[in-house]
Amino acid sequence: MQLTLDVSPTAQGHAGLGRYAGEVARALAAYHPDLDLTLFYNRQGQATLPDYLQHLPQKTVNIGNKPWRMGVLLSQLLRWPMDKPFAARQIFHATNHLLAHFATAHTVYTLHDLIFLHYPEYHLAYNRWYLTFTMPRYLRAAQVIITPSECSKRDALHFYNLPPDKIKVIYEAPAPTFRPLTHAADLETIRQKYQLPPQFILHVGTIEPRKNLSRLLDAFQPLLTDWPELKLVFIGKKGWLYQDFFSHLQALGLENHVIFPGFVAEADLPAIYQLATVFAYPSLYEGFGLPPIEAMACGTPVICSNSSSLPEVVGEAGLLIDPLDTAALHQALRRVLADETLRHDLHQRGLGQAARFSWQRAAAELMTVYGDLI
Repeated sequence: MQLTLDVSPTAQGHAGLGRYAGEVARALAAYHPDLDLTLFYNRQGQATLPDYLQHLPQKTVNIGNKPWRMGVLLSQLLRWPMDKPFAARQIFHATNHLLAHFATAHTVYTLHDLIFLHYPEYHLAYNRWYLTFTMPRYLRAAQVIITPSECSKRDALHFYNLPPDKIKVIYEAPAPTFRPLTHAADLETIRQKYQLPPQFILHVGTIEPRKNLSRLLDAFQPLLTDWPELKLVFIGKKGWLYQDFFSHLQALGLENHVIFPGFVAEADLPAIYQLATVFAYPSLYEGFGLPPIEAMACGTPVICSNSSSLPEVVGEAGLLIDPLDTAALHQALRRVLADETLRHDLHQRGLGQAARFSWQRAAAELMTVYGDLI
């Protein structure tokens, strides 16, 4: 079986989409070595694949992202085949919200989410226009659509009236490296490397309005009355429309209580999760939401939103709150900080919930999809 997988989000360092494409590639290569797998990516800028994928066959282009996206769109509109530029053979799996027209290759398309339809105000104008215009065309063109949650499948059915049997739900999972570390010295090394305090609330994800981080600041500030040394740690790049968040941070006078470690090596993330007292994820909407499942896999107590796909991911292993209710978020944080028994309970439940998700299972389910196509 010949498969070409688009790993452009991974090469370009995108957060959620990049982690997804990279882990799919890693799992397929590890668990299905007979698969003839080629990785495609646009190496625009400084794009490069992580070390764990470097040994796999690669096909690249070097074109600016906007011209490339327009070229892919024209391919669909004009029915102009792009099998050769993409090195598409039997099957092409699109993971980057782009799907060209192919003459012979079968097509699989991962629809991560339809957040741009739920919260259009939180997208840049160009991205909103592009996705609004292209998404229905790409979804119609794809032979099979993969969604990472039942929530995203429901959205696809609701907004685009697609045939239900065309959509397969295949859950994401934490990478195998996300697990509790047993050596205290290893944890202390990471604490010193990133200058992390003894007690902190952690958030991992891009800084953008949908992540609801200004409300997290509001819920955090009153905690300083009882925990004056408590810190809030944000790991993630600036995304878009982030200026209001930083203005709010200054308005609350929290500059000395909030830490931005900057670039964090992926290999160090499991230790950082484990060092955190609690992981907070009040996102307004997620197609899957990898950070909460990563936190649980590391044994960290999780507080997250009760909306979109997150209840599917977290189940009863975390505290679920209304992401629009600042008081509820504050009270959940206070409960976890004050109650060691609750923290231990969430630790145990989180480990059990995370174990239900695996990339090995996801790879097996993808192989079934690929096999059915040919």
